[in-house]
Amino acid sequence: MPNLAKRYLVDHGRKFRLKDWDPKDTAHFESEKHGEEMLTRGIERLVELQEKLYAQNQWAVLVIFQAMDAAGKDGAIKHVMSGVNPQGCQVYSFKQPSVEELDHDFLWRTAKYVPEQGRIGIFNRSYYEEVLIVRVHSELLRREHLPPSLVSKSIWKERFEDINTFERHLNRNGVAILKFFLNISKAEQKKRFLKRLNDPARYWKFSIGDLSERERWNDYMHAYQEMIENTATPHAPWYVVPADNKWFTRLVVAEAIIGAIEELKPAYPKVDPARLKELTAARAALETGRRIK
Repeated sequence: MPNLAKRYLVDHGRKFRLKDWDPKDTAHFESEKHGEEMLTRGIERLVELQEKLYAQNQWAVLVIFQAMDAAGKDGAIKHVMSGVNPQGCQVYSFKQPSVEELDHDFLWRTAKYVPEQGRIGIFNRSYYEEVLIVRVHSELLRREHLPPSLVSKSIWKERFEDINTFERHLNRNGVAILKFFLNISKAEQKKRFLKRLNDPARYWKFSIGDLSERERWNDYMHAYQEMIENTATPHAPWYVVPADNKWFTRLVVAEAIIGAIEELKPAYPKVDPARLKELTAARAALETGRRIK
């Protein structure tokens, strides 16, 4: 795993405090240009790895993004996956759940979109919303029609346990999981909101609801801290990625994904003797114009 990504990997064996992670950190990089050059090389490596992953058709990779508004999830996905073959990559964004989704367990709507073997699946938000926005806005829990006896003070702990069990199940069935919390500062979020409001071409990116969520900043930070602390595991690690500098966010994300896929050791399928004989005959037929016997 690249050293840069390791810097932001949460150690599941230690106490986690979100305030110890600096949103402005850019590690040893002296300039944005240096970071962008590294990202370009990283994307080239990711394209190579994704092709082998797809051809091998054994492991799937699930990448989860969680963050406050304006932290750069969309941009990270767009830039990091820019060269990947669309046939081998699937992106799903999870918004407000539908009536049908609310009538199922909280993992149901995302479980349907877990990537198949050979693919990279990306969740822009995910089942983790169930221990974030649903926790901050407790009224949303009532919409899930749970029996009152199941809605207790331990419900969030129980959901952490359910998530860990679900992710272990996926990993045991060939799905490699890595999760990113894009750690933006409150000051940088304000700056990006104002940029949207001062540019008509960006109006569509802003919702008045973004401001009401911003007012619950401390509640969200508490929810994120407990979520990461309780769901960072060896089989589904969390990366707390500095998000105040978009170029650096994208570089860390790319390095982490590259490292995760490299650990799977993807390779093109080996050709057995019978298949090699068949291919040799096909080549000869094309070169000579003769029909294959």
